[in-house]
Amino acid sequence: MSHAKDITQLQQEIGLNFNDIDVLKKAVTHRSYLNENPDEDLHHNERLEFLGDAVLELVTTDYLFQNYPNRPEGELTAIRAALVNTESIATSAKTVGLNPYLRLSKGERQDTGRGRQFILANTYEAVIGAVYVDQGYTHAKEFIAETLLTRAEQVITSQNWRDAKSVFQEKAQEYVSITPEYKTLDESGPDHDKIFTVGVFLEDKKVAEGQGKSKQDAESEAAQKALDTKDWG
Repeated sequence: MSHAKDITQLQQEIGLNFNDIDVLKKAVTHRSYLNENPDEDLHHNERLEFLGDAVLELVTTDYLFQNYPNRPEGELTAIRAALVNTESIATSAKTVGLNPYLRLSKGERQDTGRGRQFILANTYEAVIGAVYVDQGYTHAKEFIAETLLTRAEQVITSQNWRDAKSVFQEKAQEYVSITPEYKTLDESGPDHDKIFTVGVFLEDKKVAEGQGKSKQDAESEAAQKALDTKDWG
């Protein structure tokens, strides 16, 4: 698809009538789009993403605190991290149907791989920010509940919230008596939107690598892939 779908249709799919439709339009506008369309009088979505990230964390934290009163803080932190990681948020973005509405450069639009996942995750957070700005906290909370928090129980029962780094370290010490090391292999993208690639090593042998918007996220993905590779899960 060479062009994004009409933003008014996204409004209908979300089920909200925006007071200012340009706020939603801004939420799906990637920086690369404005580089190719400099005459457009609209900003990109990074400020809304910054706001939406904070709202998402608060809503998710509140939900877990209220619904799982017997779980300790450490477990709740790990469960929250599993719910709001890039892969999970990108899945929510696809559930909402954001992909056809993304306003991207031609080059970014052709990338349907890992890079698109990061853009989808960022856009989902920006849409949360847009809902919060235009509709208020309650509607933003409802949007997150309907599109993300429905997976909370599945994440918990599947044990996907376990800290992969801790598990991999335990297994590596148990099976091969080696403590894993993590090394940053690559940093790409501008300072405000970096993607880190990290490798996990047992002595000098690279077992797996992962990517993330932070080194911590990249290390967690690398550890999970290492568990899968070694069949130590």
